[in-house]
Amino acid sequence: MERVIKIPAYLIALLSFVLAFGSELNADEREQQVVIVDSFIELRSGPGRGYPVFHIEEKGETIVLLKKKTQWFKVRTLKGKEGWVHEDTMARTLLTDGANFDSGNSDQEDFSNRAWETGVLAGDFGGATSLTLHGGWNFTNNLGAELSVTQALGNVADIRFANVSLLHQPFPEWRVSPYFKLGAGIIQTSPFTTLVQTPDRTDEIVNVGFGVKAYISRQFFIRAEYSSHTILTSRNDNDEVEEWKLGFSVFF
Repeated sequence: MERVIKIPAYLIALLSFVLAFGSELNADEREQQVVIVDSFIELRSGPGRGYPVFHIEEKGETIVLLKKKTQWFKVRTLKGKEGWVHEDTMARTLLTDGANFDSGNSDQEDFSNRAWETGVLAGDFGGATSLTLHGGWNFTNNLGAELSVTQALGNVADIRFANVSLLHQPFPEWRVSPYFKLGAGIIQTSPFTTLVQTPDRTDEIVNVGFGVKAYISRQFFIRAEYSSHTILTSRNDNDEVEEWKLGFSVFF
């Protein structure tokens, strides 16, 4: 019979807190206004040149900056139309006090202000070769949430586990930026068949760790991480496992 893995209530509560906290922070962000000095600017339906132009805003009009995603700004006109404008165009606008607007034409600044990231990591989980896929959402420059799934193949067992983690990045503006993490999840251990049949085991797992994210260029960075895992077994003693991993990630 196929085993059904139940997600503990504290994991659901942790993820709910992250989503609620991030939404509250986004609502408090201050909006900045700029004035168009070119003959017009084009608003696209998405953050890329492949998205169609759906609106033209003329010289002298004021637009509100909502957020930045890589090289694109999401803006809103005073009549309520929302669209995306490239940073090269935004560099030719003025602040409401007449000063030039700094569009932040810097890939590293995009790295500091990234919202989403995903990637793959390979390493060692207690002597077993591991491969991790992860995706994360940064709801501030310093705080983020991450979901990761890991497959570890050792000499005696096949191990799979999933984690939900909170990450704190104290210096997001650094090109090589350290971070700390705290997480919890579910781990399933499937021993290889021998003369005695050993049942699969599913346990809860918690972890703490630290690492660095090193910006390379454009939308890419390298990530190295160490984690200490505690597997909460049904036996009298819990299992302690150390994990090292290195990988490649993209942000957007």
